[in-house]
Amino acid sequence: MTHKTGTPLDPARTSDVAAIQALLAESRAAWNRGDGAAYGRCFTADATDVTYVGTVYRGGQEIGGAHGALFAGFLKGTELTLDITDLRFYGPDTAVVVTRGDVGKGRPRRLGKVATYTVVREPGTGWRIAAVQKTRHKRLMEAVSFRLQPATRPATRFD
Repeated sequence: MTHKTGTPLDPARTSDVAAIQALLAESRAAWNRGDGAAYGRCFTADATDVTYVGTVYRGGQEIGGAHGALFAGFLKGTELTLDITDLRFYGPDTAVVVTRGDVGKGRPRRLGKVATYTVVREPGTGWRIAAVQKTRHKRLMEAVSFRLQPATRPATRFD
């Protein structure tokens, strides 16, 4: 497996990559079932979740409870789509995962959000989400910036 940047992953990390992919799949499945408690269990006890609208939740229990309420309200019946675009390890028990995704009724045509996850390996529980920051990808603003300021274009694009 390689990063989308083309950097090869250390073969010794294959099981960690699979476990992190499974964690994000578990969080996605909990979201898609509308199960706030299960969603919250994907996070550490002291996690931080910065939502797309800028709300900051702290701790898996609060994250799960808030999402349970959201799933019963205006997020009822929504599905989370999530594609990993980059995964990098920082030591034996920490990784940063960048994803493209979106929320809606069914798979969206375009993945319009970017999320950055910090995941950690906890003794006895395995990999958990310690932090996530979600941002809307504003393609038009990005294109204008790149045209007016070409030096702002990143070396690697993920879409």
